[in-house]
Amino acid sequence: MHVVIAGSSGFLGSRLVASLRRHGHTVTPLVRHEPREPAERRWDPYVGALGPEVVSGVDVVINLAGSPTAGNPHSRSWARRVLESRVTTTRVLAEAIAAADEPPRFLAGNGISYYGDHGSEPLEEDADPRGEALLTRVSRAWEEATLPARDAGARVCVLRTAPVIDRRNAPMKQLLPIFRAGLGVRLGSGTQHFPVISLRDWVGGVSFLAESHDVDGPFNLCCPDTPTNVEFTEALADAVGRRCRLTAPSWLIRPAAGAMAPEVLGSINARPKALERAGYDFLDEDVRDVIATALG
Repeated sequence: MHVVIAGSSGFLGSRLVASLRRHGHTVTPLVRHEPREPAERRWDPYVGALGPEVVSGVDVVINLAGSPTAGNPHSRSWARRVLESRVTTTRVLAEAIAAADEPPRFLAGNGISYYGDHGSEPLEEDADPRGEALLTRVSRAWEEATLPARDAGARVCVLRTAPVIDRRNAPMKQLLPIFRAGLGVRLGSGTQHFPVISLRDWVGGVSFLAESHDVDGPFNLCCPDTPTNVEFTEALADAVGRRCRLTAPSWLIRPAAGAMAPEVLGSINARPKALERAGYDFLDEDVRDVIATALG
C-alpha cells in the first residue's frame, strides 16, 4: 500500500509513519521544508493547489497537519491559525484527490470536539454537533473541507480524535509533574465526560482504517468507556501514588481558559462505535488502561 501523509513530523504523524513502514507500506511524507530524504515531497498548501500527480497511483492520503491547539486562548490570531491550518490543508488535499483519475481514499484528521457539550448523552458518530465553542466550529469547517474528495467519489474517513494520552505528549506531559506533586485538581463539577485514547490505539485504529478498503464516514477515536473528569483525575492520581483532593471551580476556569473553557468544562460522552463495527479491537478499554499504557 502507498500512503501520502501530511503532518508526518508531529507527535502522532511520526508514530503513524513508523508503524506503517514497519508493516511494509510505502509512505510519502508531504513536507514544507526542503526534502531531507528521498521519500519526502515538498508542498505549500498556502500558495496554491497541489498537483493531482502527487496523489496519482496512491492508495491512501492522510492529513494530520494543523497548528497546535496549545496556545493563548485569548488570542484571535491563535484561533485563526488553528482554523485556517486545518481547513486549508484539508481542502488542498481534497481537491487534489478529486482531480486524480482514480481518487485515493482520504483519512482526514479531525477532533472529538465536533460534537460540543451533550452532557451525559452517549454520542455515536451520527450525533449532531451542538453549540458554538471554538473547537466545535473548527471541527465542523474542517470536515466540510473534505467535500471535494467526497463529491468526486473518494472514500473519506473523518478521524474525530480525542486527546491522545501518552507521557511524551500533551496533555499528559503537562499534567504528570502536577499530579506527582500532589496538586492534581478536579475541573468544575468533575461530572463532565472527557474522551481519551491511548497512543497505541490511536496508531492502531488509524492504521486499521488505512488498510480497510471498504470503510468511510466519521470515526470516533476514543476508548470505548469514556471517563468523567473525576474518573480521569482519580485514575491519574492513583497511577502516580497521590491523592486528588483539590477542585478548580468553573467560575475560575472560564475567564482563565477563554476560548478553551468549553473543552475542559463541556461534556462529550463519545463512543467509538463505527470503529468497533468495522472490526477494530481496542487494546485499552477504559481510562485506567489508557493511563497505565501511557506511563508504561
